[in-house]
Amino acid sequence: MVQRRLVGIDLGIASAHTVRVRDEAGREVCRRRCVPTVDSLTVIEQAALAGAVPGTRLEVVIEPTGPAWLPIAVFFTARGHLVFRVSSAKAADLRRFLKRHAKSNGIDADTLARLPLIDPDGLRPLELPDAAGAALDRRVRACDRLTMAASEHKVRIKDLVRQVMPCTSLTGDLGKTDLAVLERYADPRELLRLGRDELTALIVTESRNHQGQARAEQWLAAARAAVELYGEHPAVVFTDLAAEIATEVRLLRAIDAELALHAAERESCYRWVDPMQLARSLPGLAEVGGPAMTAVIGDAARFPSAAHFKSYLGLAPRASETGDTDRKGQPMSKAGSRLARATLIRAAGTARKQDPQLARVYHQQMVERGAEHLKASCVVAGRLAERLWTVMRRRMPYVICDVDGTPVTPQQAKQVIADQWTVTEEIRRRRRSNKKSRAGKAPQQVLTGHDQKDARSVRTRRPSPPESSATPSRTVKPTRT
Repeated sequence: MVQRRLVGIDLGIASAHTVRVRDEAGREVCRRRCVPTVDSLTVIEQAALAGAVPGTRLEVVIEPTGPAWLPIAVFFTARGHLVFRVSSAKAADLRRFLKRHAKSNGIDADTLARLPLIDPDGLRPLELPDAAGAALDRRVRACDRLTMAASEHKVRIKDLVRQVMPCTSLTGDLGKTDLAVLERYADPRELLRLGRDELTALIVTESRNHQGQARAEQWLAAARAAVELYGEHPAVVFTDLAAEIATEVRLLRAIDAELALHAAERESCYRWVDPMQLARSLPGLAEVGGPAMTAVIGDAARFPSAAHFKSYLGLAPRASETGDTDRKGQPMSKAGSRLARATLIRAAGTARKQDPQLARVYHQQMVERGAEHLKASCVVAGRLAERLWTVMRRRMPYVICDVDGTPVTPQQAKQVIADQWTVTEEIRRRRRSNKKSRAGKAPQQVLTGHDQKDARSVRTRRPSPPESSATPSRTVKPTRT
């Protein structure tokens, strides 16, 4: 019998880590506590290997607990041991089964140590990236975090402006000209004192002659309406609101400056990791999406198939099958990286307009399957994930093809999509109106011979209607003759 040493480590953020070690039969070997230092972790390694045959590799199981998992992974992988990073949800489910009414650090560590015995097929060894891959991952995460922070500040600025000037002209994106006006003249009284000529000159300068007097009139109209509405009411302090808006504008500019620096470094790192820019060859994955998905997939060979990669990202639908019942159309699992999933769903909106095959998938979901826009986009995102894995695995650029596999130019692809796979506005309107009325389960299809009320073995699959069908199929009971 091959000897095994299974090490479960319950990571602590501000406290010591709790360690449980078991052998191949599930018997406890030792209990320890450690801190992320070489000396402490060496003691754990020696205690876990005590009594084992030479050459035994530890199987270390940890959860992705904040930044605490990285020192453990680096230490044990550098010594040739296997490290498994499992989701907290999986560990919590097993702990609930083993110790339903108790939870402690020791129980958590013991649960992790048992996972290789209970679910060996569900564990995949952790592969740490090389220097270029790690640098790209950090830059991608930094850019994503800064982008989200900038978005929050923009929302806050718009909310404050709507409060101080309810008839604000900020109906679209915040431009540099809008920020320049708000940073100095968010107080409507100051805006009116500035006057039309000086405000127009400011707008012309900041917009480089793209905007002028018309925009100034919009700002002045909003300012006059606010002063007329609020007057001198004590609940509306224009000075303080203007000061808060100016602070948000300065913070937004600082974030934008930092984002530009990280984006430049992200581009440099991406060229080292993916010199052929294979990820960007896919439709929808451009300046931001290409580096993000390259950082997530790493070495594509670590996933056995495209389906495994899609499941890893959480884009695969959940399974709901029992007996003869197989419910299709279940929500996706959302078990993977939020960043990767959001990137692919955003990319799907562009990809379906450039790739006839993906446009066909979107068309079938909307027209034949009765899906609404977001669900159809998620299905396209899943197909895009599978194609990304194939491209990165084969190390060959993506080629846009017609539905029959014939390569087409971008212009031909758009023409094919416009002629065959365009979803009409009437279908979109119908899907939006039916979105709230659906219960969330796949419709039941009554099969021939099971139309009686006492039928017990009715399947709930959703069959694909004929290709020529333009509207969702309806269940029709057979008439008796």
